[in-house]
Amino acid sequence: MTRKVKITASKLPFTGRVVMFFVRHIQQAMASVGELWRNPVSSVMTMAVLGVSLSLPAALQVLVKNAENITQSWNNAAEISLFINEGRSEQSIQNLIRRINVYAEVDAVDYINREQALEEFQRLSGFGEALSYLDTNPLPAVVVVTPLARHSSPEGARQLLVKLEREPEVSFGRLDIEWLERLQAMVRLIERTVLAIAALLVLAVVLVIGNTIRLAIMNRRTEIEVMKLVGATESFIQRPFLYTGIWYGVIGGVLAWVIINLLVWYLDSALAELLGLYGSQLQIQALSFSELIKLVLLASFLGWLGSYLSVRQHLRAIEPS
Repeated sequence: MTRKVKITASKLPFTGRVVMFFVRHIQQAMASVGELWRNPVSSVMTMAVLGVSLSLPAALQVLVKNAENITQSWNNAAEISLFINEGRSEQSIQNLIRRINVYAEVDAVDYINREQALEEFQRLSGFGEALSYLDTNPLPAVVVVTPLARHSSPEGARQLLVKLEREPEVSFGRLDIEWLERLQAMVRLIERTVLAIAALLVLAVVLVIGNTIRLAIMNRRTEIEVMKLVGATESFIQRPFLYTGIWYGVIGGVLAWVIINLLVWYLDSALAELLGLYGSQLQIQALSFSELIKLVLLASFLGWLGSYLSVRQHLRAIEPS
């Protein structure tokens, strides 16, 4: 007579227990997908809500990223205009240009003499004929200094301007950088706004998933009571609901990524035309693949968190009568 031996999980070797652990998780993860498939309408609506909710902070992130790229390109284009004292000879101005070229902070130096300045002003102002009646040229010579990239920030350019104004040939200097500081302040404000809105929408995602899992628990109340009667552990009962929340988050994150990239594609031509008016040729950047991974990981964590909070609150309240 052959004895039948029942092998329990505790009698399995360590590697077998590890394998069975992953097998059970994979089985319950796939079973949670089946639960979503059995309720397609409610599942798709929940995923759509999550996708739209996650797309709002993602859209603001795209806005901040492109704004930073644009301001960075404008930072590197900072220029300092030095107006030369009247009566300085060309030799004196050339000596000044040679000295400025030696500065460690300077990338390039351009010289606009008085005749060139008058011609440019006539071309741009529209007063060409009227200016021809002037007895003398009222415009000074200008030396345009382009700082190196590492010195083109508002602070670095302003420090360089102070040094250049000490040169004896320079009457005064001009640095039109206040607009750049205002733009950077706006970018910082947008970044803080993104964080605030993202925090609110993260809370909304957790609440939506938590409420969805609560309804799923209530719908399976009888099944959960039976599972507790036959001795199922708390972790075994909780796991399918946790995986359901994770699937909600993963699919919602992918939907948010698709929505943002479609929105960027739709607005790309209009934004490119607007940037072209300001002399910028930058291309609008959408969410990259690495940002997709981060978004999906964040969304899956939020899905797990909402499910966990709902399961801990409602599952314990269900006891077999």
